[in-house]
Amino acid sequence: MAAIAFNKRFTRLAVGIAFLIGVFLFSIGKLVEEHTVKHYSDKIQSYTNDVLTGTRSSIKQAFTPMTVDEIMVKLKFQKGIYAPGTTKEQIVSDEMSFHEQVLKKKIDEPKGMILRHKEFKDDTYKLANATLLSLVRNKELDGILHAISQIEKNWNQRYHYPITFINEEKFTEEFKTKVTAAWSGPVYFELIPPEIWNKPSNINPAKEKKGIERLTSLGVQYAGMDSYHNMCRFNSGWFYRLEGLKKFKYYWRVEPDVDFFCRVDYDLFRFMEDNELTYGFTISLYDSPWTIETLWPTTLKFVSENPQYVHPNGAFKWLTENQQNPENTKNAQGYSTCHFWSNFEIGDMDFYRGEAYSKWFDSLEEAGGFYYERWGDAPVHSVGLGLFEDKSKIWWFRDIGYHHSPYVNSPNSDKCDDTPGYFSPEDVYDQNCLPNWIKFEMTVEQLERY
Repeated sequence: MAAIAFNKRFTRLAVGIAFLIGVFLFSIGKLVEEHTVKHYSDKIQSYTNDVLTGTRSSIKQAFTPMTVDEIMVKLKFQKGIYAPGTTKEQIVSDEMSFHEQVLKKKIDEPKGMILRHKEFKDDTYKLANATLLSLVRNKELDGILHAISQIEKNWNQRYHYPITFINEEKFTEEFKTKVTAAWSGPVYFELIPPEIWNKPSNINPAKEKKGIERLTSLGVQYAGMDSYHNMCRFNSGWFYRLEGLKKFKYYWRVEPDVDFFCRVDYDLFRFMEDNELTYGFTISLYDSPWTIETLWPTTLKFVSENPQYVHPNGAFKWLTENQQNPENTKNAQGYSTCHFWSNFEIGDMDFYRGEAYSKWFDSLEEAGGFYYERWGDAPVHSVGLGLFEDKSKIWWFRDIGYHHSPYVNSPNSDKCDDTPGYFSPEDVYDQNCLPNWIKFEMTVEQLERY
């Protein structure tokens, strides 16, 4: 009996000790949790302060760098979808069927993502630190009014985000008055300084002339137009340095004479911010290889000297695919020429302001390909993102109906007014690189977000 009584007392004591230990561990856990939450909150506040003063945040995405050899293996396309000998016609037909199949799926807003919806009369709603952005000239007034009126109707009348118009020449009073009247948010006008817009002093005139003559003989559009070369260079690595844009983190690029034909109810900028996305696009195309003939070799040289910047989860297959347009990859010396069509893009300017993109862009400036060839901002943005960013932070806005002739992103949604799945006239089907992005770089989970 004494032994039984002892066992009962021992059991009660053990249970009591276990309970006290549990309470102690729970308390410690709460303290750690509260410290972690406070630490995270402090980081966010610090980051916000950095952005508001126009500086870069010190918070960086940590990853283990690859060696040069590992990178070079990644940048050689392997394991294509199609067997050797498959004709281009068959590949294009299959890719367009896949594209149409994906776009014809009925969708609404993204699923499993953080979405913010502002009520029309909610004055307490917090906007992201963002602006819409348009590089536009006075003579394009009607075209830009056409574009922004659709964005205003289908999205911004709910949010009242600002828009910034930029130009290398002063805007007329007529331009200012009419775009301000068409927009519900603040409107800013930014003049591009000549030292940013004009051709840099390191460009060799004789080499430039020879390059332009070659591009002209190959039928490259705008080869001899200085302003076009200036624009490509400016959009590639200078727009986010403008004084009026330093205060902003996110931008949405808008061009004249484009169409937005789907209503979007959620806050696109907060979507980028809350889901920690870097870049959003609607259309992906191939480019003329002659305009960017040495962009890839120049980039590989930089990468071989700076392997620490290449993200292990980069979009390597999309950048190097060689099956649909193998001549593109050959003439661009290893680059597929696939790119995000940058006349529509929503992005985080802090990516461009970061060390990797900045140093790489400096190497592009030194090489002079914006003038010796016709390097465009679309392939430059795309190569930079594909190499230096985690591809999971790049988002295909499948629900945004967008048209820039001759290409369309046309979702199947009750919020849209267009033919679902339509991409372009048949004669340019082979320019569609979106199926490659979906197949090579998106996960099944990402595809099922819609």
